[in-house]
Amino acid sequence: MKIDIKTIEKLENLSMVEIEDKEKMANDLHEIVSFVEMLNELDTEGIEPTFRVLDVTTPLREDEPLKTEIIKDVLAHAPKAKDGYFIVPKIIES
Repeated sequence: MKIDIKTIEKLENLSMVEIEDKEKMANDLHEIVSFVEMLNELDTEGIEPTFRVLDVTTPLREDEPLKTEIIKDVLAHAPKAKDGYFIVPKIIES
């Protein structure tokens, strides 16, 4: 895929970022795209798609609810609290 100045100008417009050296950017992006296109030449026949490199899974634990007093501990440090909630000053005026 050839990246030209017109493509760079379109990218510049879409990203709302000014690109000073459009010629250099076009050359750099062309090199990147050419490198990635080389991956299409790899023979992947017979190789199964994978989601991870290693065949290791994350151990899972049972999701069991626990009774905790963390809410009381957290609210104990709040300047104002009532009925399990923080009390904050009103910031929206009617």
